[in-house]
Amino acid sequence: MPRVVVFDEFGGPEVMHVVEEPVVEPAAGEVRVRIEAFAVNPLDQMMRSGASPAPVPLPHARLGVEGTGVVAALGPEVTGLEIGDPVILTAVPDANVRGSYAEYTTVPASRVVARPAGLGITEAAAIWVAYSTAYGALVEKAGMRPGDHVLISAASGGVGRAAMQIANQIGAVPIAITRHTAKKDDLLAGGAAAVIATDQMDVVEAVRRHTGGSGADIVLDLVTGPGQQDLVKAARPGGTLVAAGFLDPRPTPSPESTRLTIFSYQSFEHTLDAVVVKRMAAFLNAGVRLGALRPAVDDKVFALDDVVEAHRHLEKGLHAGRKIVVTV
Repeated sequence: MPRVVVFDEFGGPEVMHVVEEPVVEPAAGEVRVRIEAFAVNPLDQMMRSGASPAPVPLPHARLGVEGTGVVAALGPEVTGLEIGDPVILTAVPDANVRGSYAEYTTVPASRVVARPAGLGITEAAAIWVAYSTAYGALVEKAGMRPGDHVLISAASGGVGRAAMQIANQIGAVPIAITRHTAKKDDLLAGGAAAVIATDQMDVVEAVRRHTGGSGADIVLDLVTGPGQQDLVKAARPGGTLVAAGFLDPRPTPSPESTRLTIFSYQSFEHTLDAVVVKRMAAFLNAGVRLGALRPAVDDKVFALDDVVEAHRHLEKGLHAGRKIVVTV
């Protein structure tokens, strides 16, 4: 029988184990996807450890919100897809039941889109979560336009790297923030127009210098916490801040200034909207075709039997902001 990764208790990577279970036949409007590869995301780690903001019923919980594969079976009333079509998963809100850490998963047909031509399997497994989050926050939520100065915190992470590429594709100017000067060259090579390393620079002063004194038009805050205050000060009056991350677990103080429009962004508000997903897919296809969008994948790719090691790799930070991929 096909294999699937499950966990019966919260804890470290070792709580995960591979079991065999029957495939789920697709109901009306559903498809079964044979998974070829999936990416490991921080949300998976949170679910496994018991730190997820949403409850995860135990035992026999699954993991995985991202992956790529081919359509293996079609339920009644499914149109526009054929068996054998290469696809990527666009949203798995019930990952504890339908997660992508498996040889097969069955999902609504509306939760898959065609895999962009030109992407390898490992890249396709790693593109959707980061790029749809960055696109949704910057384009759909903040209305990013050509010429906008876009300040991106945690820029060396997966969403930060995607945000820089998306800003460049649109003609905006991405300004990357990192805690370490050592990452400057890598971020410049990744598409940053300028890099602010907080171990040596003051964020507000550096942003003013890079924007001719006006401040950032859009701020993408992927960290939140107390550091958001400096990002608010670095934005221009009338600018927009989108909080789309949770890397700093400390409370985020209420902004002292009301001169900004501030949004809190969660990707599911768009990835569960079929109309927005269609726009996202078209944008990603165009970016991949033009060579503007390309996910950064860690050099070490894991096999399904090594999923525990993949999570340990994530927790140790050995991936340097590049996506960790497991092939199936």
